Parts: sequence; structure tokens; C-alpha cells
Amino acid sequence: MAARPGAADPADDLWAMERSLRRRGFAAIAGADEAGRGACAGPLVAAACVLPAGRRGRVPGLADSKLLTAATRDEVYAEVVDRAVCWSVVAIPVGELDARGMHVTNIEALRRAVRVLDPCPDYVLSDGFPVSGLSQPSLAVWKGDRVAACVAAASVLAKVSRDRTMLELDARFPQYGFAEHKGYITDAHSAALDEHGPCPDHRMRFVNVARARAAHAARTPPLPGAAPMHDDGPVPPGAPAAALTSPAPMEHAR
Repeated sequence: MAARPGAADPADDLWAMERSLRRRGFAAIAGADEAGRGACAGPLVAAACVLPAGRRGRVPGLADSKLLTAATRDEVYAEVVDRAVCWSVVAIPVGELDARGMHVTNIEALRRAVRVLDPCPDYVLSDGFPVSGLSQPSLAVWKGDRVAACVAAASVLAKVSRDRTMLELDARFPQYGFAEHKGYITDAHSAALDEHGPCPDHRMRFVNVARARAAHAARTPPLPGAAPMHDDGPVPPGAPAAALTSPAPMEHAR
């Protein structure tokens, strides 16, 4: 049903929070969000974005990325990249997620995405989780990607960037169907894990992945002629511990 003449457009609610902050003197307001936190495969991707004030900042079709079709997300992504004052995308690889844990790396990814913005924002709105260690005031907003335009824009940047990575992984590991479920725990993904075991881009901290790895190893015979593992003996006192390393996170910013 069309809105009555002079009635407020419900879509305006998406920009209301930013208008309120600008009236309080915060000119550049960044939104931050992530994609892939609940997936058991693929990277965690965080994004941050500052939209311009006024009509240019009203991105056509902008909404929470989860509410958009893949085709619409791609269109909105292109509009956000074109219109944004600045934006950034940070991808945290699986090795770092397994080494440090999900919550720690999630907050670090959001923090990093905000810190690389240029120009630096005056205020930060994050989706759900407070982000510590920022130099500017910030606020965690429940369902921020549905009530703040800059957070919705960040959610689209993060989701589209991660989905593109999962399509690349699907080409490398077609047996898992990453192109369809993007690494989330669906029945088809669980069946592929049970049949093939995990690949290097699965998150070993997830119980279902660890279980599938153990089950697959138990029914996979050792290679013929494989040399047995041996103990190199005790480590001498004072010897440096081996460092756990992972590929450097990919960062893109404008």
C-alpha cells in the first residue's frame, strides 16, 4: 500500500540513527559488520563503511544483506563502493580463527576494518558486538544492519566479499558444495563432511568438523610404505617455542 502524501517513508528509519548523530556533531559515521561467524568453513570477513550525508548516501535497495537476493546484493555492493566516502574489507583466514578463537578474531577483524578507514570516522556503529580499542566513540546496535544504513552497507560489503571467496573455494573443493551453502552447516554440507572429511579451509575448532576429521582418519588406511613418526626427544631448556603462523589477512580499503 502506498504511503499517504506527507507520511514518513518506513525506509527512512534506516537513516534515522545517522541523522541523529550528525545533529550531535558527528559528521562521518562508520558502520561495521561481519559475515561468516557461524560458518564452519571459509574465512571470517569484516567490513566497515562511511556513507555520505544527503541524497548520495541513500543507496538504492540498501538493506540487511541477509534480506537481499544474491543478485540484488551484487547491485547494492557496486552502489556502496561507488558512493561511500570510504570503505574497507578485512578477511581473517581459517588458520587464525582456529589459533585464536572466534570471538577474539571477530572483534579484532571489526576493529581492523574500522582502523584502516581513510578518512578516519568520527563515530562507529557496530552490529551486535561492542568493539573495544577504537579511538572514537562507538555503539553496539542490536540488529544494526536493519536499523542503520552504514551498518547495512558494511553487511553487504562483508557478505558479497565472503561469498566471492567461497565461490573460489568451491572451484578448488567442488565436493563440498561451497557455492550453495557458503560454508554454513546445512544437511548437504554435513553429508559431504562425513563422506570426504574436512578440507584445509574448514574450521577445526567446530565440533562437527573435528568429528568428521576423526571419523575420516579412522577409516582411511595409511599410505603403503609411509615412514612412522618418531619423537625427537625432549626440548632443551630455554629453547624457543615454535610459532604458530597463518597467512596474512587480506585487506582492501578505499
